[in-house]
Amino acid sequence: MIKKYLRKFHLWLGLITGLLVFIISITGCLYAFQKEIQDFTDEYRFVLKENKRILLPSEIQQIAHKELPDKNVHSIKYYKDNHSIEVTFYHRDPFYYYIMYINPYTGMVLHTQNMEEGFFPFILKGHMYLWLPQEVGRVVVLLVTLLFSIIVLSGFILWLPKNWHILKKRIWFKWKESTKWKRKNWDIHGIIGFYSLSFSLMFIITGLVWVMPNFAIWYHKAFGGEKSMVYEEPISRHMTPVTKQPLDAIFHQYYSSGAHFAHIELHPPETENSSISVVINPSYETYWKADYVYYNQFSLKEIRVNHIWGHYRDAYAADKLLRLNYDIHVGSALGLTGKILACIMSLLIASLPVSGGLIWYGRWRKKSPNR
Repeated sequence: MIKKYLRKFHLWLGLITGLLVFIISITGCLYAFQKEIQDFTDEYRFVLKENKRILLPSEIQQIAHKELPDKNVHSIKYYKDNHSIEVTFYHRDPFYYYIMYINPYTGMVLHTQNMEEGFFPFILKGHMYLWLPQEVGRVVVLLVTLLFSIIVLSGFILWLPKNWHILKKRIWFKWKESTKWKRKNWDIHGIIGFYSLSFSLMFIITGLVWVMPNFAIWYHKAFGGEKSMVYEEPISRHMTPVTKQPLDAIFHQYYSSGAHFAHIELHPPETENSSISVVINPSYETYWKADYVYYNQFSLKEIRVNHIWGHYRDAYAADKLLRLNYDIHVGSALGLTGKILACIMSLLIASLPVSGGLIWYGRWRKKSPNR
């Protein structure tokens, strides 16, 4: 009797959220390979190495401001390999978001991308907001995620077999025993649902960390986290400046020291009291091992912070888990293999509303009086 009502509950939740789960899964699958696809298609992301000095941040800022004079530079990213320099222009209110690609040797502006336009921004909006206004879409995606977690758990309970003989039929296809498409579709829905269960829960949990701040706090504390999760730049105490070009001095500090990094991102101070933040990432593929370092914009002395976005060596297990959240969500924590696996599982999850809908349609068609 309990399974009877649980089956109806599972069915109707699936019908209500099916299309939205399908959209979120497909867009997530496409966006996971954003970097690989853009590296292949966008020539302006790379330059030929030259035997010249690399332009300093102050020089890059001047070039960038000439192109977009009414926008503020949010960050300047240098790569150790043959990538072009990426200058980000970002502001919340009024909102704008651009990335400018500049040749590090000649200063030539190769391309300026409005991050509100194009294929991947469109896909990301669909994944995060279902192309609705951000305030509305974020709530809808949160509700769909929560309902999908109930669907996944109820589906697993309905899948549970009574004995070993039935279990063997529910973990792999036994289509020789039946040629009916209804039976095959039932197997597809149940078997794919079982094998994608752990990935569904992984996508749900890592997704909730973004769209539900209270869940993220609980999640962090559940693994022993004590530090703040809020990204805050410390305040710079006023004093006599040691240099007129603090970004250049910090850039020299890292680039001439032979420090190991794939890319380094410098954030100019946004106000008179702001610090200079620097992100040093040892990997081109992932983000979780990056060091976040903050400097007084006047003295250039490092300012220590007590939140998880500091030095990687200072992060505890719970902090690292939160830092890993994006890389887990897209599969990049396991490299390209992880991304491919995450993409395949996203496609399989997207198929569940389709096969589930066909099961419902077959039953409705059978019960219809006109039939």
